[in-house]
Amino acid sequence: MATTRAALTDADIRMLVKGATPDERALAAHKLCRSIDRTVLSEDERQIAHDILRVMAADAAELVRRAMAVTLKNSLALPPDVAMRLARDVESVSLPIISFSPVFTDADLAEIVKVGGPVRQMAVAKRPKLSSKITTLLVEQGGEDVVATVCANDNARFSEVTLQKALDRFAKSEQVLQAVAYRSALPLAVTERLIDMVGEQLRDHILSAHALSPERTMELILGAKERATIDLVDQAGRTSDPKAFVAHLNKMGRLSPSLILRALAHGHMTFFEWAVAELAGVPHHRTWLMIHDAGPLGLKAICERAGLPPRLYSAFRAGVDAFHGLEFDGGAHDRERFQEHMIQRFLTSTHVASREDSEYLLERMDRSSNKRRAQSA
Repeated sequence: MATTRAALTDADIRMLVKGATPDERALAAHKLCRSIDRTVLSEDERQIAHDILRVMAADAAELVRRAMAVTLKNSLALPPDVAMRLARDVESVSLPIISFSPVFTDADLAEIVKVGGPVRQMAVAKRPKLSSKITTLLVEQGGEDVVATVCANDNARFSEVTLQKALDRFAKSEQVLQAVAYRSALPLAVTERLIDMVGEQLRDHILSAHALSPERTMELILGAKERATIDLVDQAGRTSDPKAFVAHLNKMGRLSPSLILRALAHGHMTFFEWAVAELAGVPHHRTWLMIHDAGPLGLKAICERAGLPPRLYSAFRAGVDAFHGLEFDGGAHDRERFQEHMIQRFLTSTHVASREDSEYLLERMDRSSNKRRAQSA
């Protein structure tokens, strides 16, 4: 294995120390940093490399220190003490390191957030990975822009308490509310609080992307303002507690055959199973067997027990068969394409769904196709 000096070359090291101009030393710094990052070093060689990096970090020329920061911003070869020194440097040097360096601990990042000021806080907020400890600190100490940025970072972990605190601090900030609303996943309590804080357009997104409790869903459906913006079928497929959801819908008289049919046509099989079990008064595991494993008579028997209209049996049969015949393929927009294919299968099968249900499914299929084309454009 080449020694550190052989790998880095004496000429490069001399240029780093004695180069006549910052440009010459910056070029030498870039070459040395790249070699250190790419070369497998023994423990003794690593110590020599670290000493070289400390010399670079102390260079009077900003250009040299920036060359080092940019070259090693993603490297594990950077010693933590050097990383922290660079993090306290001028912004052209510090920001690449703060934004990306994997050598920082949570304690290091916490110090940067506390004493680094808004620009460095913003760099922390954009990092490719953040713990809940650091997001909490950013929400507590950052300004509106910083909090909006970290809330929009889906690679940043948040506790429910921290998200609630962001809403507390910036309840009037459209920027922060939108960042929270567009997170890929939200705690139920945060979702339901957001509904009352945002405008109609953002509310539509929340309703289409996040689950609500059965009680909150029904409040919105029965409320005049939101009646047109919430779809029970969407919520049926999104709920994390289908048993409680169908029980509440049944209690409110909203667990209708039409809703069950539309949910099945969208591929929401778990909701369909629990809905039939609720209406039939049969445990879910037995209902599951009758729907999926009991032959052609099982589904008919459980639908009759649930009191579902006989005219819809062939439609339920078509939906179950279509579900079994389709699979997720793992590609982009997998869920949307699966549901689109499911509805196509359902609509082209022989069944006795009402015209209203068929028109609803056709409209949803068109909406899904248009949305997917727009996202792909």
